[in-house]
Amino acid sequence: MSLPNFITLGRIVLVPLIIAMIVARNWSGACLLFLIAGVSDAVDGFLAKRFNMATELGAFIDPLADKALLVSLYVTLGIVDAIPPWLAILVVSRDVFIMGAVIVAWLLGKPIEIKPLWVSKFNTGAQIAFAAAVLAARALDWPQGRAFEAGIFIVAALTLASGAAYFAVWTRHMAE
Repeated sequence: MSLPNFITLGRIVLVPLIIAMIVARNWSGACLLFLIAGVSDAVDGFLAKRFNMATELGAFIDPLADKALLVSLYVTLGIVDAIPPWLAILVVSRDVFIMGAVIVAWLLGKPIEIKPLWVSKFNTGAQIAFAAAVLAARALDWPQGRAFEAGIFIVAALTLASGAAYFAVWTRHMAE
């Protein structure tokens, strides 16, 4: 077990703790653990690349840890009304759609390799930043005004754009 993989597994363990803190309305604890998860993501990536510690397992579990965190976070924030529930549904639906498309392609004998698209990277960054801002605003008792509304719009727009871009890639692949 490499150090980056160990760190990634630690991030996976943080997911239920963060969710439990949100449900308990312990916004400071949830925000702190989310920050730790974010730093650990950067650290494990740095270590894997800089010290040639990348592994096949790490290539699989790192994005899994990221998705587990973001999807769980958005669902929970939607359930506790910290974000509009429709936004949580949109974020989760995009990921379910992508997984479904990969499975359909595989079942039809046309496996597809999903590579992150530039819009997807922006989308992930926006989702992380917005979730962090929501947690921080709750932890610090800041008002959620126009910046909150702008964050909702940005995350929704990028999530839709990312889903559409992956759909375009998938349809081209399936037509080949």
